[in-house]
Amino acid sequence: MKRVKGDEEECNSPSHQSPQEVCKKVRKQPSEEPEDEDAVCDSGCDWALLPQEILLHIFQYLLLLDRAFASQVCRRWNEAFHMPELWRCFEFELNQPASSYLKATHPDLIKQIIKRHSNHLQYVSFKVDSSTESAEAACDILSQLVNCSLKTLGLISTARPSFMELPKSHFISALTVVFVNSKSLSSLKIDDTPVDDPSLKVLVANNSDTLKLLKMSSCPHVSPAGILCVADQCHGLRELALNYHLLSDELLLALSSERHVHLEHLRIDVVSDNPGQHFHAIKKSSWDAMVRHSPKFNLVMYFFLYEDEFGPFFCEEIPVTHLYFGRSVSKDVLGRVGLHCPRLVELVVCANGLRPLDEELIRIARRCSQLSAIGLGECEVSCSAFVEFVKMCGHRLSQLSIMEEVLIPDHKYSLDDIHWEVSKHLGRVWFPDMMPTW
Repeated sequence: MKRVKGDEEECNSPSHQSPQEVCKKVRKQPSEEPEDEDAVCDSGCDWALLPQEILLHIFQYLLLLDRAFASQVCRRWNEAFHMPELWRCFEFELNQPASSYLKATHPDLIKQIIKRHSNHLQYVSFKVDSSTESAEAACDILSQLVNCSLKTLGLISTARPSFMELPKSHFISALTVVFVNSKSLSSLKIDDTPVDDPSLKVLVANNSDTLKLLKMSSCPHVSPAGILCVADQCHGLRELALNYHLLSDELLLALSSERHVHLEHLRIDVVSDNPGQHFHAIKKSSWDAMVRHSPKFNLVMYFFLYEDEFGPFFCEEIPVTHLYFGRSVSKDVLGRVGLHCPRLVELVVCANGLRPLDEELIRIARRCSQLSAIGLGECEVSCSAFVEFVKMCGHRLSQLSIMEEVLIPDHKYSLDDIHWEVSKHLGRVWFPDMMPTW
């Protein structure tokens, strides 16, 4: 009997008990129960006693609505829901159900955020659909952020137009509230908005010591003088993104003459809304001055032009480092890229046509000694020329994205051969990208 008793004691030891039994074993006595009885689950685990830092980490992964539901579980979770750290970064999603499939931030939650957490917000973005109602809702929220001190602000239109449909004075008034009250903006992204020169002066008057990134492509009411005002006052400016119509020789020379401005990234969007649009040319001497002033800066250019609109571009040397062609580009233009873009690091060509790019690709490999990434979409290149291209710059190619349809088999290489040949010169296994079949 004593032996049996010993066995029973052994079976009751913690090492032989199930997790639920152990949890019940360590459960507090009734006198030590927490006030939030609903926080104790059926298994006896007291979720209300999770450390605040763990709760905060979990809540950061929840969608806003799920986070709000979780805050109703118990008092501790509700306290975690209102911790300032949880509201420093927030994205308002403003969409109209009739015109968008995206989920929108609930109006009641927006009211609660503005009432209780506006002074905690630091990194804020607005994702707005194409409706005027959503853009107006964004302006209404902006105008109420009087107690905030934002560090970053982004206005993102998921479909155009939105902010451009608003009365200019209404938008500027709402944006000025943030400019005046923040005092510490470091990043501002306001593409496709009716922002103007006077509002930029308000921006720099209150945030000149902190602004590092300004992204404002497709802002038709801004002039080169407005950009010069920003460059002159914002000594810490490191990244600037503009539409090509704002770029001028005067602006580049001004950026090159400001001792306190050392741009690390200059992004230019070259966009044509109507076929046959005219574009001005930038002098080589202006680009040279920019390179002398900031020799390590990256010039990123996105081209969305029709083939007959490339006349002013790549006729002289240009210090572009990252080049993206979003529409079809001719062999002639790509040939000029190989001749006049010695600093090129990345090249992406979405489409070219049915004429092989063998010579142009070899020229780019030979002349662009820093090229480390290339992507080709609807183009044609013979397998022999492609292998030769990889031989010439394979040791430095970190990204090589080529659709299988681009490669044309010839007398020297088939599609089966090219995988092994390219992998050999790259020093790693490589396969061409495959077009998905739906």
